[in-house]
Amino acid sequence: MAGPFDLTGRRALVTGGGGGIGRGLARALVDAGASVAILGRSESADEAAAELGGIAVRADLTDREALARGFEEAVTGLGGLDILVNAHGITSRSEAVDHELADWDEVIEVNLTATFELCRLAGRLMVAQGHGKIVNIASVMSFQGGWRISSYAASKGGVSQLTMALANEWAPHGVNVNAVAPGYVKTALNARIWRDDPERTKEIDVRIPAGRWGEPSDIGGAVVFLSSAAADYVHGVTLPVDGGWLSR
Repeated sequence: MAGPFDLTGRRALVTGGGGGIGRGLARALVDAGASVAILGRSESADEAAAELGGIAVRADLTDREALARGFEEAVTGLGGLDILVNAHGITSRSEAVDHELADWDEVIEVNLTATFELCRLAGRLMVAQGHGKIVNIASVMSFQGGWRISSYAASKGGVSQLTMALANEWAPHGVNVNAVAPGYVKTALNARIWRDDPERTKEIDVRIPAGRWGEPSDIGGAVVFLSSAAADYVHGVTLPVDGGWLSR
């Protein structure tokens, strides 16, 4: 008998699935039984899809027409949609007084506006079919301001608020909208710290109760849970997976 975390027969779209966290989440979904389409803008999406036996779709999420086309192509390839995981994201690091508006606009467009549009496209399908799971990837910066990442913090705060707003609308229709907030995870997005700045890395290690940075695989269990029948009565949460960072 299938357990409550079994995703056999479920069709999942993972954005940013070629990157560190996204690829780890796609692997976790596949391991739980789901079929997966990976949407990304680089050849890493093709590589991840080939590795996982999934479908690759190329789309630049700063281009709204390309986003819609990529979404439709992925859903068609999967034959429907049961799970959407929005794992894409970018950042721009600078002092706020020097932060270029063009950089601000790009971060907000990718991290927040594209997430809303993907949720909206998925929501139309899921509300009509009476079921579906949407998992947005937020951040511990949904709860904290961070340092020299004002646009990123604003975008991830928005993702958490958006998650609650959509849950309020779609929960009555059988659609679960939740988010996961990773802490410090070893990915290319923050390699400038864990790879290039050993002093700052040590400072962060000391602050994390678990005593280490996370790996992409550490996030997968939470996403599988929120994508499964085990989370049918979970709506609008932003679940930190941070090694205890926020508790200290």
